[in-house]
Amino acid sequence: MLSAAIKSPAAAAETTATAIRTTNLTKTYGKQRGIIDLSLEVHTGEVFGFLGPNGAGKTTTIRTLLDFIRPSSGSAQVLGLDSHHQSIAIHQQVSYLPGELMLYEKMTSRELLTYFASLRGGVDWTFANSLAERLELDLKRPIRTLSKGNKQKVGLVQAFMSKPKLLILDEPTSGLDPLVQQEFNQMVNEVKADGRTIFLSSHLMDEVETICDRVGIIRAGELLVVDDVRSLKSKALRTLDLHFGQPVPAEAFASIANVRDVHVVDGHVHCVITGSVDALIKVAAQFELINIVSHEADLEEIFMTYYKGEANHAE
Repeated sequence: MLSAAIKSPAAAAETTATAIRTTNLTKTYGKQRGIIDLSLEVHTGEVFGFLGPNGAGKTTTIRTLLDFIRPSSGSAQVLGLDSHHQSIAIHQQVSYLPGELMLYEKMTSRELLTYFASLRGGVDWTFANSLAERLELDLKRPIRTLSKGNKQKVGLVQAFMSKPKLLILDEPTSGLDPLVQQEFNQMVNEVKADGRTIFLSSHLMDEVETICDRVGIIRAGELLVVDDVRSLKSKALRTLDLHFGQPVPAEAFASIANVRDVHVVDGHVHCVITGSVDALIKVAAQFELINIVSHEADLEEIFMTYYKGEANHAE
């Protein structure tokens, strides 16, 4: 018998503003670390990027959320429902695209999608067919004749076609060409505009930076940071080049609190800065400032900042 503390599917659907919540979620495989004390919230209606290299714990997290494997300790809720005790109700409202996609090779794409649709009690085939057209997927071809990229398209259509409340996508653009990736990005934006949620696991920085609202970075099973993309980038190191109309004294820029690695050569100042540029600009304004060139950090640089000590730690 389920505990009275566990919400019914209907009650959860009405009240939850959190699509995914984990509390000290841990999964170990003997002496191997899977995920360790992972506490995370994914808001309803957002696109959340779960970022980390292969082996960091991304897929273990997903499989635990979907009750494909059981946690060693801790708990998880999906759409307000207990991930273990109410997994059937969760699966009725969630679409999942695994990172290693296995399909029935003897079926055509349409036969396979029809099979998945029947498991969900039917889908809007006008919408499903439009997804296939947008991804340039020929539904009449047998699965065994498809390239890796076209098989991935089949997986994407099955994930999106039922218009689920939550899509969990593990490396969703693997094998796709750039034009199809752009169409995928548009599909993601449409899900978000509809108020539904996407949890996207990836190791591709540009993908996450383009479509995600917030990002969680995981390393060796431990969640290092969760923040929105803009905030992460604002906290990252930026390189600035300031060009002046005449030589400037190096000592004027040497003691600014959030500025480091200052190199001054005649009228050129090269430095690294974190946070606000206000103090630096006030110092620069004392001289004839001709131009400022800012080299903004991208998500890959931020990601590597969190991972830069890993090799030394392993040694």
